[in-house]
Amino acid sequence: MAAPRHLRTLEDLSSAELLTLVQRAEELRALRGTPEHPRPLAGKTVAIVLEKASTRTRVSFEAGVVDLGGFPTTLIARDTQMGRGEPLEDTARMLSSYVHAVVFRTFGHERVEALCAASSIPIINGLSDLFHPCQLLADLQTIWAEWGRLEGVEVAWIGDGNNMAHSWILAAGMTGLKLRLACPEGYDPDPAVLARGRARGAEIMVVRDPAEAAASADVVTTDVWASMGQEEESAQRERAFAGYLVDGGLMRRAKDHAIFLHCLPAHRGEEVAAEVIDGPWSRVWREAENRLHAQKALLELLVR
Repeated sequence: MAAPRHLRTLEDLSSAELLTLVQRAEELRALRGTPEHPRPLAGKTVAIVLEKASTRTRVSFEAGVVDLGGFPTTLIARDTQMGRGEPLEDTARMLSSYVHAVVFRTFGHERVEALCAASSIPIINGLSDLFHPCQLLADLQTIWAEWGRLEGVEVAWIGDGNNMAHSWILAAGMTGLKLRLACPEGYDPDPAVLARGRARGAEIMVVRDPAEAAASADVVTTDVWASMGQEEESAQRERAFAGYLVDGGLMRRAKDHAIFLHCLPAHRGEEVAAEVIDGPWSRVWREAENRLHAQKALLELLVR
């Protein structure tokens, strides 16, 4: 029996596969609701295991599995034996005998790695503290829909060097995106992740000034300042990120055709102004919809 393919990070795909997934996601978007939409998961079940709260990951995967003809089953970890201390490896072996793939949304990335190591079915990282590859698939699809290319597109990341920033770094290394990250001192991306992106020849800069990052950008993107599990740091982070609000003034430093992306949920008036997320720059709602289509393309690839 062949070893399963997992998606722990974007690096589990080749650059060619990543581009093909983005294009396939656009095809699936056009096919939704038509008789031509494929159903490769007919007779198959996908478990969606949530250790972190979720809206978009849960609903987009549930709907996507149904669109592909399969059956989704969602497990809230605290309501399972995982919540009572069952070893992750035991859960992995059990799920491998019940379902055909697992989407795992968790905290430490080492938990994703452990689940993959003990599973005989595909594991998809629905989010970890280090990476959010499914969101990047949707973001890349959104960029592709806008310009029909990824290579050479200039992206400005404004904010924390978090799991989203790390995923943008890997995406730049794999697609030829040009990436500038504006992060406050003490909130830079992991140097090891930066090295992985740059090792592929990517043009990646880390700066302190959001205006410098946004200058001539095609895409400006950000995330909340305090992610799940960082709520106790909210006041400290609010001080550190003062001046990192993406508002109309910052967007006007980008190219005239620039778009704004945000993985959601968003805090209007904190990391992004309402005039941006609700205005003509925003592609946030198409981006959110694209979680569904990009993940269906991924499931087509991984689940056999």
